[in-house]
Amino acid sequence: MSTNVTRRALGASGIETPALILGGNVFGWTADKATSFAVLDRFSEGGGTLIDTADVYSAWVPGHQGGESEAIIGEWLASSGKAGKVKVATKVGMLDGEGGTKLAPARIAAACDASLKRLGVETIDLYFAHQDDENVPQEEVLAAFDKLIKAGKVQAIGASNFHAARLKSALDIATREGLPHYRALQNEYHLLSRHKFEGELQDLCVQYNVGCVPFYGLASGYLTGKYRSEADLGKSVRGGRMPAFMEGKGPAMLAAMDEVAAETGASLAQIALAWLAAQPGVTAPIASATSLAQVDELLGSLNVTLTPAQLDKLTEVGA
Repeated sequence: MSTNVTRRALGASGIETPALILGGNVFGWTADKATSFAVLDRFSEGGGTLIDTADVYSAWVPGHQGGESEAIIGEWLASSGKAGKVKVATKVGMLDGEGGTKLAPARIAAACDASLKRLGVETIDLYFAHQDDENVPQEEVLAAFDKLIKAGKVQAIGASNFHAARLKSALDIATREGLPHYRALQNEYHLLSRHKFEGELQDLCVQYNVGCVPFYGLASGYLTGKYRSEADLGKSVRGGRMPAFMEGKGPAMLAAMDEVAAETGASLAQIALAWLAAQPGVTAPIASATSLAQVDELLGSLNVTLTPAQLDKLTEVGA
């Protein structure tokens, strides 16, 4: 597979990535170590350069404590020789522990050290506040990140699950106080969920050069076309999330995507990701894979360019 893929600047972070980021939420959960290594190998071979994970992955699994995904990625980086060549984004703010809760400064410091140890790296390329924490002044949160950047433990920071007003205030505080700016935003955004990003938040990202890296780009798998009837709900652990899409605009969206697929030869997953990558402010969607076939399909989205008419058709159906 060709590794000659176009890279995009991720806001003002200093990081570049193709228009696809590999989600690490499945590593150590629905993908065991061997499968995870195979997926990571194929992603890297196909030109992928950025992996997204979090310290909380996968604390929701019985017997897990969080950090399982980071540990697997760390082992892969060491054994593959890709450390420093493939970049890693991880997050703090959902897993309480040493130093306190959420985005308490002492918690950020302790969580960063723990993530660095699991990943086996000296610097986290992109470190996200996984969710907003209104109980801690934003000045203190940004000052905590500033210490990590100055110590060489973090290159750039991002915000995840932030509303427009809070992102704007954080950017204003950073400018006023000489603190680091959030350079990336990771929020839910896909063809069937537009309200959490479009509008004021999207405008902010464009205005301030904050690169958006959306999650749930495939609507938990619904936009792959895998779930078209109730009989399909048992196909994966995510089947329980599908009825909401089936009862809404989902069927009409799949029909429109089927038309675009017939015109382009692309799969529905590739079309969903290509639509996202074409939206203002979006640097690259995040998508996860549990098989080599899925990785190849995701990478194939990098070769799909939708026409303005195709983009408009999909946009209108989901409006």
